Amino acid sequence: MTTTATRAAELIEQENKYGAHNYHPLDVVCTKGEGVYLTDVDGKRYMDFLAAYSAVNQGHNHPRIGEAMIAQVKQLALTSRAFRNDQFPPLLEKLCQLTGFAKALLMNSGAEAVETALKAMRKWGYDKKGIEDGNAEIIVADGNFHGRTTTIVGFSTDPDSTSRFGPFTPGFVIVPYGDLKAVAAAINPNTAAIFMEPIQGEAGVVIPPQGFLKGLRQLADQHRILLVLDEIQSGLGRTGKLFAFEHEGIRPDGITIGKALSGGYYPVSAFLASDAVMDVFTPGIHGSTYGGNPLACAVASAALDVLVDERLVAHTAELGLHLKHRLETMKTDKVQEIRCIGLWAGVELKPEAGGARKYCYALKDRGMLCKDTHVNTLRLAPPLVITKEQLDWAVDQLEAVLA
Repeated sequence: MTTTATRAAELIEQENKYGAHNYHPLDVVCTKGEGVYLTDVDGKRYMDFLAAYSAVNQGHNHPRIGEAMIAQVKQLALTSRAFRNDQFPPLLEKLCQLTGFAKALLMNSGAEAVETALKAMRKWGYDKKGIEDGNAEIIVADGNFHGRTTTIVGFSTDPDSTSRFGPFTPGFVIVPYGDLKAVAAAINPNTAAIFMEPIQGEAGVVIPPQGFLKGLRQLADQHRILLVLDEIQSGLGRTGKLFAFEHEGIRPDGITIGKALSGGYYPVSAFLASDAVMDVFTPGIHGSTYGGNPLACAVASAALDVLVDERLVAHTAELGLHLKHRLETMKTDKVQEIRCIGLWAGVELKPEAGGARKYCYALKDRGMLCKDTHVNTLRLAPPLVITKEQLDWAVDQLEAVLA
C-alpha cells in the first residue's frame, strides 16, 4: 500500500514521465485548498502567496462560489452560443454595471480574451478609422505578458516565450514600458491602438511611472487611437482598486479580464469595451463554443458578488499599505527594490543573493508558497481574503529567509 510519505514523490515522477515539461513547478503536490491555505498530499499546510496568479482573489474553495457552481452544474452546463441560456444575460448586465463598460464579450481563458481584444482593435482601425486593410498596427510594451498563443508570443520580448515558435504575426510595435515619448514616437497613420498592462505582473509587478497611464489616454485621444488595457492579473481588486487604471483616474476604451472572474473554479474571461469598439463584431466573425456557457456565467456571477459583498477591494487597499510598509522595513541586505501596490508585490533581489528560486524553497519549508520570476524576483500575491495577522506571519517568514 502506498503511504502518504511517498505519495508526493510518486506523483511528481508520474507527472515527469507522462506530462510535457512546459512548467518547472515547486515540488509541492497540493490536494486541498481553503481560504489562504493549500494542503499537500502529505498533510502539510501552506499559506498561498501566489493565488494562482490572482485567479483565487476570493480565496481557495470559496463556499459561495462553489455552491453556485454545484447548483448550476446540476441544472445546465453548456448549450453553445447557438442557443441562448438564462445565466448569460444577467452576467453581462452585472459586468457592465459593475465596471462601467457598455458591452462585454465572454471567452474562456485570458489568452482568448486578449485575442478577442486584438481582433477588436484591428477591426476598429479598419472600420472606424479607415486604416487600409492589412496595415493596422498596435503599440505594445517590452516585458509584457498577455498569454501564450502564437500571435501573442510574437510580440513578447521574453526569449522563453518566443523560442522557435515563429514566424510571428506582424503589426505590433514594441516600445519601452513606461516611456511616453517612445509611445508618441511610435504612433503613425496606421496605428489602431495602444495595448498594455497597467502593471506588468509576469515581469515582476513592474509599476509604471506616475502619469504614464494618463499620458497614454491623452495620446490616444490626440491621435484618435484606442487605449486597451490588460487587467487579467491586475484587475478585480488586486491593486486596491477594482481596476489598476483607476489609480490614475482614466478610462480606457476596453479591457481584458479573467482569472479572478472565476474565483478559481472554472475558466471564464471577458473583453469589455465601449459600444463603438464592441460594435465591430457581427454574427459569425468571432466566437467560442464554451464562451458565455451557463456554468461559467453562474460561477462568474457569484465570484463578482463575493468581491463586492465582502468588500475585498477596500480590504486590499487597507492591507496593501501595511504590506508595503512591512516589506520596505525588512531587516535584510539582499533586497535591491520593493515594488508594491495593493496585495501585489515584487521583491527584487540583488544578483549576489543567488536567485529567487532557492528562497521560494526556503519559504516552502516554512509553510509559505510563492513564485520566482526572471531569476531574481519574488512575486507576492496572496488571496485578498487574507487577514492582517496572516500577512504579518508571511512577511516574518520572508524576512527570516532573507536575513
